[in-house]
Amino acid sequence: MPKHFRYRSLEDLQLDIDRLGLHDDIPLTEDLDPLWRPIRFGNRTIGNSMAVHPMEGCDGHLDGSPDELVFRRWRLFGEGGAKLIWGEATAVTEEARANTRQLWLHDGNAASFEALLAQTREAHRAVHGRDDDLVIGLQLTHSGRYSYRKPLIAFHDPAADPVTLVDKKRKIPVTTDYPVLTDAELGRVEDALVNTAVLAWKLGFDFVDIKQCHRYLLSELLAARLREGDYGGSLENRTRLVRNVIGRIREETKDELPLATRMNVYDGIPYTTDPDTGTGTPRAPYPVPYLSGFGVDVDDPLREDLSEPVVAAGLLKEAGIRMINATMGSPYYNPHVGRPAERSPVDGYDAPEHPLFGVARHFRAAAALCAAHPELHIVGTGYSWLQKYMINAGAANIRDGRVTVMGSGRGALAYPDFAKDVAEHGEMIRKKSCITVSYCTALMRGKHNELGQFAVGCVPRDKIYADIYKEMLDTAPEP
Repeated sequence: MPKHFRYRSLEDLQLDIDRLGLHDDIPLTEDLDPLWRPIRFGNRTIGNSMAVHPMEGCDGHLDGSPDELVFRRWRLFGEGGAKLIWGEATAVTEEARANTRQLWLHDGNAASFEALLAQTREAHRAVHGRDDDLVIGLQLTHSGRYSYRKPLIAFHDPAADPVTLVDKKRKIPVTTDYPVLTDAELGRVEDALVNTAVLAWKLGFDFVDIKQCHRYLLSELLAARLREGDYGGSLENRTRLVRNVIGRIREETKDELPLATRMNVYDGIPYTTDPDTGTGTPRAPYPVPYLSGFGVDVDDPLREDLSEPVVAAGLLKEAGIRMINATMGSPYYNPHVGRPAERSPVDGYDAPEHPLFGVARHFRAAAALCAAHPELHIVGTGYSWLQKYMINAGAANIRDGRVTVMGSGRGALAYPDFAKDVAEHGEMIRKKSCITVSYCTALMRGKHNELGQFAVGCVPRDKIYADIYKEMLDTAPEP
């Protein structure tokens, strides 16, 4: 696998950006002042323009409550200095969980989430002296097609069904007679999202994110042109569930809970590994016109078409969304799209493009949403591969009005106090930065312990997870 990140200076990175013809998509600056702009969000002020993305640790208790590693991760985020902490994916029902240890908020464990929130704020105050400008949200999810017990699909996707496994051990995929969630079942999902959002509000979370990304259930609905009934076909129908949820949450919280969504703006198509080269290649055959992806060019689904995502963002804005965290791809079948990386995940393939093309795709998409909807706050994704230079790109994008907030996901797992170091040193420290070698994803794929899931974190930068990774390798079953 080629090594792409060889940059010893910002100038080296700029030369490669120019060489690849990406100058217009990936701006850089040494002026980091834009990162310190405060942002008004609902009735709160976010104290700077840096965010921690919703990064799952797959380390909750079996009842969905946070365990000690969750508390540790959130404490580190609280101490870290980013003023927007976008709390990780939290299931709204047990069947909605993506793994056995995914967080799941319900009445029976609400007190533990309240304690998690309190300790995160306390940690922030202890280091930074105040927390009135710290905004902490919670991402609410239904895993849909990727629910761990069985796939719960919104429609039959001719591209995704063959790579969606009903029986993982025997590699049996979804077939054409596999049941699709009914409109009544989607109505119950709507109820669960609303009820969990109201509970999060009562616990003191500053906002909730209604998750619509990475081809989990609500993300799949955005692409459900092939579904019949009230939740498929037209874009109005495909956004019906999320708009219903938004309206009901606003009503039940008296419009006191700010609402956000992390939304796919480009799904891409499934990839597979070329057996001769190890490189990712589109899984063939795929239908054209391609009607089962959101934000894709129906005549060439390898290209993005942001016209529908821009319209959808407008519909969500009208419904009451105030912030969109723009992302793309599926970690299950095209990881290079969502997570430009130096090394592919264990179940992936060598990227078919230089990672800078993936970074540029993310930046273009966020800029398009900003241009179309200047009233919305747009949180940008795709920064982690840039390592210590992500702040230079983030500051330039904020300066140019191409994004409101720079978010760090994998980068924050490796380097939770990146914002604190920027404040104190004017730069990020190279030896603390994420190097995008996908060990965190390898841990996420590890299922062979007594809990059915290994905890996830940064193996190169955090000894706790290096030890967990070693345990995972040492106990792996024979192939």
